Amino acid sequence: MVETRIEKMAQTIARYSLGLKPGELLAILTSVPGLALAKEVYREALALGALPVVRTLLPEFDEVLYRCGSDEQVKFVPEYEKQELEALGARLVIRGDENAMTLAGVEPVRLTLGRQARRPLLERMMARKGAGELKTCLTQFPTNGGAQEAGMSLADYEEFVFRACFADRSDPIAAWRELSKEQQKFVDFLNGVKILKVEGPGTDLALSVEGRKWVNSDGKANFPSGEVFTGPVEDSASGRIRFDVPTVFSGKAVEGIELEFKAGKVVSANAERGGEMLASALETDAGSRLLGEFAFGLNYGITRATKNILFDEKIGGTIHLAVGAGYPETGSVNRSAIHWDMIKDMKQGRVHADGKLVYEGGRFTGWKPMTNF
Repeated sequence: MVETRIEKMAQTIARYSLGLKPGELLAILTSVPGLALAKEVYREALALGALPVVRTLLPEFDEVLYRCGSDEQVKFVPEYEKQELEALGARLVIRGDENAMTLAGVEPVRLTLGRQARRPLLERMMARKGAGELKTCLTQFPTNGGAQEAGMSLADYEEFVFRACFADRSDPIAAWRELSKEQQKFVDFLNGVKILKVEGPGTDLALSVEGRKWVNSDGKANFPSGEVFTGPVEDSASGRIRFDVPTVFSGKAVEGIELEFKAGKVVSANAERGGEMLASALETDAGSRLLGEFAFGLNYGITRATKNILFDEKIGGTIHLAVGAGYPETGSVNRSAIHWDMIKDMKQGRVHADGKLVYEGGRFTGWKPMTNF
């Protein structure tokens, strides 16, 4: 018998996040543990008249490739992946690996080689998404591996994941629509802002968002979600920032990241842990030292870090910035083979917009706190 919360999660993804239509080609890319959710999404997709296909994600095979393959083999991208990307109307990725550190032993330079080879696919996917030609969704299925990373029992982690997705609600779709309505208020306000200045422990950073579009991330491209984001003007970031929420990038833990920017570019980078990975990622290409995203985390139902960026970047009371590729729908023109989100707790911080204090202690000032989230 299928767990009711899995059914609700699948229904919400198919009907709300992706809004599947008859005849629409849907690719479901799933981890092996995520097959339980993939099966229910597949069922929903068929009921809606879509054309679902399933492919399994096997990170253990990626480890073998990076360890044993030649440079030519690491850089090989099958032609069918390019063709599939052009044909798709929707794309769902279900994460749920039992070991988030599968690639931890791979040399960073090898990972960079693979990312560079797949950069055209990433750019094409983001371009189709930005043009409204492709609907994408990334979600998480709870596993023992994810629970261990989060420092939880599996039962507690399942409760955490399903609650964050509103799968414990009687009507999850209604809850997501309510959150979307609340977040749109911040989007409307921020679309009139030109300069943001972030202050806090180890942080004094200014950047321009003039002419850029803010996006309401309301449980569609990311599931769960709860953030508003944009793409900063590429040459505008100036100052320094310290990120205090641990992150995992390409299977490697990186903590205590400190970046310094001049004319939009990272000119100095340090990390308390994982500095080699940080240095390698920033050397990926010309766009990897520039910012592709600035965002406010607004899901106050997510209250703790779990070393899973899908959840951690949405934590209410945080901001996150991403080095690398920007989202075309925001107006960003930065292109890169990476997009690395880095998170800062803002309980001791503040943000000024065009010289006016608008955000302090983890919340926008002068706004009623969002309820039920």
